[in-house]
Amino acid sequence: MSEEAKKNIVGGGALMAKPNSEDRKPSPPAVNPTPPKKVIIKSADMLPDMQKEAVDIAVTAFEKHNVEKDVAENIKKEFDRRHGPTWHCIVGRNFGSYVTHETNHFVYFYLDQKAVLLFKSG
Repeated sequence: MSEEAKKNIVGGGALMAKPNSEDRKPSPPAVNPTPPKKVIIKSADMLPDMQKEAVDIAVTAFEKHNVEKDVAENIKKEFDRRHGPTWHCIVGRNFGSYVTHETNHFVYFYLDQKAVLLFKSG
């Protein structure tokens, strides 16, 4: 065993690594991806593909906006654009509702602690 290796041995026989110039370079900032949101579909009269689209649009809306009214507006306008008017959207933690909707155009789901009610009527 070389003298250099003997110097690097710490009690108990463990090797102590000497930092080289590569170790001293600053590491790039860690990118903390947003953890996936917990999605629970509570009630739906909507095709599965459209339900997934609603959840994806809602996730994006929550990333863009902090105010529930703005999240609801974003979701509603996006569904109006993609699927024609007249969509309605309610977002929040505590609300009651009783709505009439067009067949195959209703979904009620949770994203983490926020409820999203999206339906077409009119």
